[in-house]
Amino acid sequence: MSQHITVEALGATILETHLQPETKLLVDLLAYLVTGQPQSVVRVLSQYFRLLARLVRASASDEQQLEKVLALVLAPLNEPPQYGSAEDARPHSNRAYDAFAFDFLAVGDIAPLQQENNLIAQRIDIDKLSGAIIEAYSGPRAASATPDSLLWLLAYFIDIHQTQKKSMLRPLPPYVLTKLTSCVDRAGITDILSDLASTFAPDSNAASVSPNNKSFQGASLLAGYIVTLLRCFPTFADDIRMRLFLGDIPSTGGNIPVIKYLWQTMSQTSLFERICHDKGSAHAVGSIPSLIKRYLSKSGTQEYSALEEQEWRLTLLFLELYTFILRLSDDDDFFSGIWPRIIENGEPQTRLRACSLTLEDVKSLTLFLKNLAFALHYYTNEILQDLAPSLASSNGLDSFLGLAEGQKASNKGRRTSLGPKGLSFDKPDLAGLRAIVTSTLRMLYERDSRRPFLPRDHWLMTSKFDMEKFASSVVREHDRQQEELANLSDDEDQDEEDDMDDDVEMENGVHTFAGQRLSQHAQIENIRARQRRAQKARMLSVIGPKLEILRHMPFVIPFDARVHIFRQFIYLDQQKRRQGMDAEQWRMSMINNPLLPQRGLTGRHRGSIKRGQEFDDAFEQFYELGESLKEPVQIQFIDSFGDVEAGIDGGGVAKEFLLSAINQVFTNQSDDRYFVENSQKLWYPNPIIFDKFREETEKMGLPEAEKKDILTGLSQRYEFLGRLVGKCMYEDILIDVNFAGFFLLKWAASGLTGEESYRGNVNDLRDLDAGLYQGLVHLKNLPADEVESLSLDFTVDDQISADGETVRSLTRELIPGRGSTPVTKDNRLLYISYMARHRLVVQPAQQTMAFLRGLRAIIAPTWLSMFNQTELQRLVGGDSSEISIDDLRANTNYSGLYVVGDDGEEHPTIQLFWKVVRGFTDAQRRDLLKYVTSTPRAPLLGFGSLNPLFSIRDGGTDEARLPSASTCVNLLKLPRYTDEETLRRKLVLAISSGAGFDLS
Repeated sequence: MSQHITVEALGATILETHLQPETKLLVDLLAYLVTGQPQSVVRVLSQYFRLLARLVRASASDEQQLEKVLALVLAPLNEPPQYGSAEDARPHSNRAYDAFAFDFLAVGDIAPLQQENNLIAQRIDIDKLSGAIIEAYSGPRAASATPDSLLWLLAYFIDIHQTQKKSMLRPLPPYVLTKLTSCVDRAGITDILSDLASTFAPDSNAASVSPNNKSFQGASLLAGYIVTLLRCFPTFADDIRMRLFLGDIPSTGGNIPVIKYLWQTMSQTSLFERICHDKGSAHAVGSIPSLIKRYLSKSGTQEYSALEEQEWRLTLLFLELYTFILRLSDDDDFFSGIWPRIIENGEPQTRLRACSLTLEDVKSLTLFLKNLAFALHYYTNEILQDLAPSLASSNGLDSFLGLAEGQKASNKGRRTSLGPKGLSFDKPDLAGLRAIVTSTLRMLYERDSRRPFLPRDHWLMTSKFDMEKFASSVVREHDRQQEELANLSDDEDQDEEDDMDDDVEMENGVHTFAGQRLSQHAQIENIRARQRRAQKARMLSVIGPKLEILRHMPFVIPFDARVHIFRQFIYLDQQKRRQGMDAEQWRMSMINNPLLPQRGLTGRHRGSIKRGQEFDDAFEQFYELGESLKEPVQIQFIDSFGDVEAGIDGGGVAKEFLLSAINQVFTNQSDDRYFVENSQKLWYPNPIIFDKFREETEKMGLPEAEKKDILTGLSQRYEFLGRLVGKCMYEDILIDVNFAGFFLLKWAASGLTGEESYRGNVNDLRDLDAGLYQGLVHLKNLPADEVESLSLDFTVDDQISADGETVRSLTRELIPGRGSTPVTKDNRLLYISYMARHRLVVQPAQQTMAFLRGLRAIIAPTWLSMFNQTELQRLVGGDSSEISIDDLRANTNYSGLYVVGDDGEEHPTIQLFWKVVRGFTDAQRRDLLKYVTSTPRAPLLGFGSLNPLFSIRDGGTDEARLPSASTCVNLLKLPRYTDEETLRRKLVLAISSGAGFDLS
């Protein structure tokens, strides 16, 4: 009773900022009572710990008093009591730790505890604390807590756990360290492979795989061992893969590269066969989802589950190693197995070529991956529903606190360690499995899209869907997703932006499972963000399985169907934003209806653009619009004399404005140009511009704030350019710019994260730097004894050149902390891979992300991810196939004297025109098309989708005049020529001159 009275008295005297003298006396009294009889506070534990939370806050400035209060915190946790009643029969420590968790840690921001966590962390039993929390989660205790309080509790738990862990860390004895790291060095991996081969010598003639087959047993053991090494030594993951890649397995038919040994064994498993031959569809589930559920939940009979699990483990190791090899292989290496004639020149076979799979092997592998990836994405909801109990125990709170299923009652036994994204030592979770399967599939698809080698319709899975209703079903799913997303806060949108940006930022270093210790607030924010992202991803996959397919494996749907869906998404977005009106109706409604709240938008969408400085004027006037640039803009051009050009903007002038602003960027030849082109006239962001600006601002001695403003302004201009390109796609305006394939791959991956995001490949260097590509290929094929004579290490020199200054370079590490590592015959492939990643991903990261941020503001990332790099170029610039004169003629409008009369006969000049055009070469037809529409390519869906349609109007009777054009409205003004030869000569002269624009 005395303790209860003392607790109440203390509660009445505490001030939140400091302790009164009488409060300190009561603290001393409470300490005397609790020290003598710690069990006496059993009945008031909740009130006791809530009081101590207030006391800790108030003692922040008094170190001596804080020590006394923290001792009071620990007293009930460490002293076993004597129980005197049935109520007290409940284990005291459980009740004390329960109160400590929910009435002390969960109360919120206790600053002294964050700063001096080590004062109590070492004396807390982490297993008892985690056990108390888990027990509370099975009852009403946790259910009554607020989300914020639970997040504070989780953050403090992490801090206590990390503090204890940190205190136990000691440098390993040299002997122990040497023996552990020997597991992952070259000799260690070689020894394992040799021991494996001598015990389980594979039979190259084995026809099938069974649990008793030696080859299968050996491969399964190898898979289990290597997967464990990858989880235990994440910083050595690429080194382990490299040594495995270099290893051989002796067999009765000779040495086999490990990757082929794994492939031969995996491709004969029951799991592989069942997935390859699955006949499921969108209406009939098939067997694959049940295989996935069995693997992730370990259900089924013990014998059957053990065999299946071994097969899954073998499959995952093969994918781990094969994706690594794909990263290292250029196209010549990859295709050496598919088209062996490539290496029939007598040269010795390289290691990468020895690991290349045959065409039939790749066909089988892609079929397996297609079916598996389809099930993982399309049936996510069904899989998660059935897996909910097992996922809770493996990836939920119990696992985070280090307790497995059987440990809740006793809180004893060893802990379960987690890898990244929920990966345990023995298997991935659903997200991890989906990531590695989908990323491998996409890597193979990228090879085929760049240099086709599989049958034309090999990637399609149209039999899985009712294609007649597919587009409408996708639109309905999209509408449902948009409704759900509208209910989410802006935080979720920022999480998505941050998540995509993180993938690029992470490329700047080697990522391991262990990160830096975060502050308490940062931990809470990270937890909240992860929860929101997981909830959002789960929600989107549940209500949009077809959209998930389009996002992650769009190539299974025909291209024309995806283009139709893309245009439908944009149409629905326009209808929603413009209340169902077309562009002109919306603009007039905004101008003429003073009661509409959006009326003020039209003023922001008006601009005066001076010829010759279109991009700069556009940036100054329209950057602040953000995604509102989607709405129609009204433009008046100012000529070089300062006069307003004639013309009424019914949409045509706005088109000319967009094309002029974009064209100005890509025709700029100054040193500060935002984009540069390669020898094939393919454009990509200037990789050195940010370094150049930093260099120049450093030399100018500008204040840090001013330097930051300059770099921010540069980033904003890239972002605005991305919006302009997105605006053209949004309005179905084709632009005459050819982007580099590797840059377009980043567009396609802009809505993807993790393993599916763009990582860079040595093949892509061809489009960026052909000289560097050839140099790296030379290094790859160099005789082993000559590699070290080059004296290379894992650094790169980035050239920086300021105006009028001698070129100088910045030396950067390809792998942070390992720059001094010499390049050897064994690690040169890693060097090549990291060099490609640096040039393609790391160096241009800022400008690329800024451009993509702008592009995503207009075109949703999920829409972009429906297309590969070649398809995106067609979407942006039109179809590069031969111009169809029949299609163009059937979709041409005539005006003036050229209007077709009631007799259906064309004007004689029009007949001559089509006769002349039909005789043109394809290059001349493209010149004509560019002269009239500003782009030399046809729209993707044919000339019927050109907006406005190709048009011809009479241009008077003077046959000495050249034809002229108004590109803003796709109009050709053709004089009434009466002679075929005159028409041909005048038309060729006009289209080859490139002149002819006027607003008329």
